[in-house]
Amino acid sequence: MSLRTKALCLLIAGTTVLGATSALAAVAVDVTVAPPPPRVIAPPPPRSGYVWADGYWRWNGYRHVWVSGHWVRARPGWRWVPDQWFPAGPRWHFVPGHWVRV
Repeated sequence: MSLRTKALCLLIAGTTVLGATSALAAVAVDVTVAPPPPRVIAPPPPRSGYVWADGYWRWNGYRHVWVSGHWVRARPGWRWVPDQWFPAGPRWHFVPGHWVRV
């Protein structure tokens, strides 16, 4: 087996393992820096079969960066809960957007 083939095999194996692991891992984000106020942006017109997820501030490890809103495929019997920051003592805790059963 050539060096190039071995490298490709390792890359594929590593990607597969990391992909499977990241799907199972939940990462808690708690920071001491409060997020800026949410940006007030008018949502686009309704789109059949989709729910609008508002933009939010994401922590990139150094500072808050704005993530624009996006469409999420609707799930009958479920309600979309937007991405949110909550005060938790002297820190701020991030809860990613998620679905809850209605």
